[in-house]
Amino acid sequence: MMAALLLAAALAAYLPALSGGMVWDDTSHITRLDMQSLHGLWRIWFDLGATQQYYPLLHSAFWLEHQLWGDAVVGYHLTNLALHIVSALLVVMIVRRLSLPGAWLAGFIFALHPACVEAVAWISEQKSTLSAMFYLASALVYLSFDRTRLRSRYFLASGLFVLALLSKTVTAMLPPALLVILWWQRGRLGWKRDVQLLLPWFAVGAGAGLFTAWVERTLIQAQGAEFTLSMAQRFLVAGRAIWFYLGKILLPVHLIFIYPHWSIDASIWWQYLFPLGVLAVIGALWLVTKWSRGPLAGFLFFAGTLFPVLGFFNVYPFRYSYVANHFQYLASLGIIVPVAVVLTRLETEKPRPVIGSVPFFPALTGVLLAALGALTWNQSGDYRDFETLYKATLDRNPSSWMARTNLGVELLKLPRRSSDAILQLEEAVRLKPDSGEAHNALGLALSAIPGRLPEAIGHLETAVQLLPNSPEAQTNLGNALMKVPGRIPEAIAHFETALRLRPDFAEAQASLGSLLAASPGRLQEALVHLETAVRLKPDSAPAHADLGNALMKIPGRTTEAIGQFETAVRLKPDFAEAQGSLGYLLSGNPGRLPEALGHLETAVRLKPDSVLAHSDLGVALAKVPGRMPDAVAEFQEAMRLDPASAEAHTNLGFALSSIPGRMPDAIAEYEKALRIDPNQVDAHTDLGMALLKVPGRGPEAIRHLETALRLRPDFEPVRQVLQQIQHGR
Repeated sequence: MMAALLLAAALAAYLPALSGGMVWDDTSHITRLDMQSLHGLWRIWFDLGATQQYYPLLHSAFWLEHQLWGDAVVGYHLTNLALHIVSALLVVMIVRRLSLPGAWLAGFIFALHPACVEAVAWISEQKSTLSAMFYLASALVYLSFDRTRLRSRYFLASGLFVLALLSKTVTAMLPPALLVILWWQRGRLGWKRDVQLLLPWFAVGAGAGLFTAWVERTLIQAQGAEFTLSMAQRFLVAGRAIWFYLGKILLPVHLIFIYPHWSIDASIWWQYLFPLGVLAVIGALWLVTKWSRGPLAGFLFFAGTLFPVLGFFNVYPFRYSYVANHFQYLASLGIIVPVAVVLTRLETEKPRPVIGSVPFFPALTGVLLAALGALTWNQSGDYRDFETLYKATLDRNPSSWMARTNLGVELLKLPRRSSDAILQLEEAVRLKPDSGEAHNALGLALSAIPGRLPEAIGHLETAVQLLPNSPEAQTNLGNALMKVPGRIPEAIAHFETALRLRPDFAEAQASLGSLLAASPGRLQEALVHLETAVRLKPDSAPAHADLGNALMKIPGRTTEAIGQFETAVRLKPDFAEAQGSLGYLLSGNPGRLPEALGHLETAVRLKPDSVLAHSDLGVALAKVPGRMPDAVAEFQEAMRLDPASAEAHTNLGFALSSIPGRMPDAIAEYEKALRIDPNQVDAHTDLGMALLKVPGRGPEAIRHLETALRLRPDFEPVRQVLQQIQHGR
């Protein structure tokens, strides 16, 4: 009955989060396409760097979840909540095992405490909920072993501890936590009975912790000026963090996704009050052990569990803040359980205080749980989507450059939100001028706005200076430089740098390939990069389209190009350029002309201001009996969009030439095309063929046909026409 009530209460409190989407780095944790196979599962365990962090059991869980429900985020949210509820029930069982009162109250407080929301509502933090389940299960089994001394339970507890470490290595603090509990129970620790048995756990935990610290420092780049703290400063961070977390557990209000970044200065005297206060509390609680060891045991469990994230080791989120709600997920039990015990004992004391006819402490407990549930319901609503989360963060921490940067990056992905994104990114750069991420994102945003490319390049160059080992920054700068005449070699160099830093970076492979495909004599080299990009990121529509664009330039490979464009439009039906290219290629096959028209009309609908889309649709319509007026309309629209397009005038002239009585208009369009571009081969050819039909203009026709052949010596149809004319003479 109580378990069902706890389940219902947790579901109700977390209901807003269950309908939430993905935020921040969730996309990096949910198994990406190239990792969804059995080989991907093998890479999770044996390819360091294949996943964002080396927590192989966590990413195996994500892999399995993706097999079950794919990218449906509700499945991940339900899994996180289920793990949290299981952990709350394990808390109940552990408190009972310790023969303490208030087991169910402790479980309910843990299940409903708003400080846990970040760990439960944020998909990426399944590392916290999964590892907590194994951590608590290991503790429960070990406490059973301590009572029974059954070897099987020792090995089962050890195995569960290893599973916890493989999910998140902050669980390495379980062995000292168990020693604290055993000391609380017995008043002393025996070497053989207590310490010796946990030495292997200490060794495994320390090894896992040091390995994770190395990964954080070297692979995740938790190093540099932002992490350069003296030992004195690290103690100041630790002391302040302990008080911070204690305050958020006892009074869980004003919870923020990203808290303000403290300024730690060892020369400021009052900052030493935090660590001194911690020592004073420990001293006072030690004196209390004459009557009860519980308060000291709870505080040591709380502070000890926090130890890995107190500042003594570099953790990447310290760039943004020295504290985070999910850091205290397990540590909170060191406070929650003693509070539950005290409230329960007060309730059972006689005489029992009452308010009217209602017992005071049961009423207090009910109000407490209701308040916690309401706060959790409100807090979990922040995780509905990225915009809600970051705006809620900025409401309470407007100086968070990280929240502004991430909000700007996400807004860039939404139609018509680029101006909002730029405002956020400009503010992020103002708040933190040395943020390479902010400069990179702002440069990327500005590069898509006409007239702001030089400004964009400036920000991207700053990003590369600040983040020289960032393949993303190198690639974004390369993409901007390739739009500037004369800077193609620089763009290629940046793409090559990006691939040297990360050979499996699909975006850089695709960008370099598309640039080389446009460079004379480098088409085969381009194909290697483009095919690699498609292999690395098979779900990337732009990569398939880039490969299709390269293949269509090679004689005999049109069918392969069509296949790539078909894949691109299947992956992204609103990809106007791919729709247009596919339609253009299909229009060359009479049997697929209706299909081609469908794709070309889609391209025009998606991008009505595209001259190329209107022109290609016009060419296709001209091949359909009775559709020449429609073709003329498309060519006229292309010409309206770009009056200086020689190709548009040529296409319109071709269409008009097939309409009875419109030959003079056709000739006029060809002449306009040649005034714009005197070297337009098709215009010279079509004008020459048109003039041959006009009495008295044969010499002009021959002159244009000869010019076309001079510009394109391999243009055999024109050569044959000229030979026929000469033979006729």
